[in-house]
Amino acid sequence: MQKEKLVKSLAGPLLVVAVVAALWAARDRLFTTETMDDAAASSGEASSELEILELGAQARKNLQLVAKAMRPAVYWRTITIPGAVADRPGVSDRGVTSPAVGTVAAIHVYPGDTVRPGERLVTVQLFSEYLQSTQTQLFEASQEIALLQKDIDRLSAVANSGGIAGARLIELQNNVRRQETLIQAAKQELLNRGLSPAQVSQVVDGAFVSAIDVVAPPPRNIQETPQPNGRPTVAQASFIVTSDVNESLAYEVQSLAVELGQTVQAGQLIADLANHQHLYVVGHAFKREAGYLERAAQESRAIEIEFADDSAELWPASEQVFQIRHLSNSIDPESRTFDFFVPLENQSRTYEKGGETFLVWRYRPGQRVRIHVPVEKLENVFVLPSEAVARDGPEAYVYRQNGDLFNQISVNILHEDRRHVVIAGDGSITPGTFIAQNAGASLRRVLKSQSASGEQPGLHVHADGTVHAAH
Repeated sequence: MQKEKLVKSLAGPLLVVAVVAALWAARDRLFTTETMDDAAASSGEASSELEILELGAQARKNLQLVAKAMRPAVYWRTITIPGAVADRPGVSDRGVTSPAVGTVAAIHVYPGDTVRPGERLVTVQLFSEYLQSTQTQLFEASQEIALLQKDIDRLSAVANSGGIAGARLIELQNNVRRQETLIQAAKQELLNRGLSPAQVSQVVDGAFVSAIDVVAPPPRNIQETPQPNGRPTVAQASFIVTSDVNESLAYEVQSLAVELGQTVQAGQLIADLANHQHLYVVGHAFKREAGYLERAAQESRAIEIEFADDSAELWPASEQVFQIRHLSNSIDPESRTFDFFVPLENQSRTYEKGGETFLVWRYRPGQRVRIHVPVEKLENVFVLPSEAVARDGPEAYVYRQNGDLFNQISVNILHEDRRHVVIAGDGSITPGTFIAQNAGASLRRVLKSQSASGEQPGLHVHADGTVHAAH
């Protein structure tokens, strides 16, 4: 009896010990199963993220969503180099100097004014002894010819009848030729000194000129005229603004270097005139970029230029093709950069105010630019705006539109910059597919939100693999 009681009293503790021992023996298997179950649950949650999102018409309008059919293209990878618009030396600016010694008697234009070729800038009161002497020489030679001509007319009849020797008549004719030479030289000198042909004619008649008008110079031409030896000669730039009714507008007075009553010497600068129709875009590159620039210049590759603070909507579209003209062969010791030059044809318009005409240019010297130089050719690729791509770690996504539905597509990015993303033509995008061109990050957030809500968009899959909204 006591033995049975002992067995019963030990049965309970032994059973507990046996259960504990069994659990301890199975601990690794149990924990592994739980971990696998947790991983499977996590995997199920991850795989449950939607690949398709639904956006109604109003939502697309709020995102200002744009979708375009994609076509394989050729894309040039570019490097971006800073630069600025600058005057073209010897072309954009033109100085006007005093033709003789004198005093500034009147000023007819001021900085900011627009003048035409031949329009007065200042009036100079002359007191040049050389100029007065030239005028006197011209007048005396003209009078001498008149006297010699009278003698020739009087003696011609006598010489023909043998009354005087013919040598005398020949001598008078030679004197006339010498005086004509003096007259021609004096006229040319006066014209070079700023006198007009009408004023030179007045001097011949004895009306000496005491004041001259310094005028805007005639227009110049920037054309390459072939010469007989086959080598082109580059002329100076035309200062005519346009080829239509505004061609009379030529120069803008950039600065005035004299004051009223100031004494000026021959050759002294009076005014700086400017015309910004022909400019340069000057890029500032480092030496390591020289190879790219040299090849672009040699192969005449078209480059792209972004102009800072440019109001493109206020001006006509420019059809100019930008190409590098030449590279500088010296490096700036401070910035350690060298310059390269791209010709730029400017645009202009005028406005009237207070009876005066003023000139406005689209591009202005000092304006900052970004120059995109092509360096590598990528073929059979798809080019999208940078805002079309959404990022999630190493993954990059674009969104294919099919009505209200947008399918998320993982893509391989070959190149990207501030403006464009270049996607490999590896089959992830089918030619002709409509891809969202913007709001990629917003579409990614909407997709995650719909995935978290657990609401599957109403859709079904056709036999050809296309996805459509349920109907």
